[in-house]
Amino acid sequence: MYFLENILSKKNPLWMYVVTVICAFLAANVIGGIPLIIVALIQITNGNIISTEGLSKMDFSSMGISENLVLFLMLIPFIIGLLTLYLCIKYLHGRTFSETVNGTKRIRWSRIFSGFSVWLLLMFVYFLASYMISPENFLVQFDVKTFLPLLFLAIIFIPIQTTFEELLFRGYLGQGVAVWTKNRWFVVMIPAVLFGLMHIMNPEISTYGVWETMPQYILFGLIFGFIAVLDDGIELSMGMHAANNIFACLFVTYDNSALKTSAIFKQDVVNMQAETIVLLVAGLLAIWFFAKKYKWNLSVMNKRIKPVQQINKETCTEMQEND
Repeated sequence: MYFLENILSKKNPLWMYVVTVICAFLAANVIGGIPLIIVALIQITNGNIISTEGLSKMDFSSMGISENLVLFLMLIPFIIGLLTLYLCIKYLHGRTFSETVNGTKRIRWSRIFSGFSVWLLLMFVYFLASYMISPENFLVQFDVKTFLPLLFLAIIFIPIQTTFEELLFRGYLGQGVAVWTKNRWFVVMIPAVLFGLMHIMNPEISTYGVWETMPQYILFGLIFGFIAVLDDGIELSMGMHAANNIFACLFVTYDNSALKTSAIFKQDVVNMQAETIVLLVAGLLAIWFFAKKYKWNLSVMNKRIKPVQQINKETCTEMQEND
């Protein structure tokens, strides 16, 4: 399929990548943030502020805004960002959506569902183990009136949010790094670090600290990036990322979470170091499973990224020599 190799023959000047990333982030954060600002201003004007401390921390629930509405308003920027990213990729680079996903004109939907199912199963196993060990650390807060709208929001809009992030980092920027470095390890590592830095403003960072939280975000990026390179496309990562965030929205939340919702359970104490270790184990298990299922060649990571024409020429030469 040549997810990375096919892009070498496309339009790849550096300025296009700079313009695309800037446009996507400005559109998401400026245009996409307008609805949230409007709702917040309305609540302030009407005097519906529960806590001035929450106002200073931009805690919108302190303004009397429901968690479901806050979640929806926070997801709008990702819709705008995904649309902007798509338009830039199409009209600046002359590529299609699917070419940014896997280098071809066809998306492997079965891979998305496979990634979703495997990661969701791993998260359920970890949650059940955590609950059995420390049931007192989880508070049941299920309310059908708030959960049903949350279920709708999570299923419809969370995949848009995660698709934007995967398409931007593992797809678009991953292919860009491939163009500049021709090195698959850099394709995994550079977008992973950028992915982590994108979350630097998340509330978990200020609560638990940069050195406690940032390794987890970067590790997520490394796992998803490694899988994308080995699988020659980002579909598995798209499914895994969607499963991760949907599970966090619907089943387990905690104070100061970026996805603070009316989930079924609320976790009292969160150990970020332990969470990072569990993430590493889960990621290794997922990589092992998919490597067996799809018969990955792990040695490909050490092979230089070459244009498809050069690969075909080398293949023909080898065939002629063997004959």
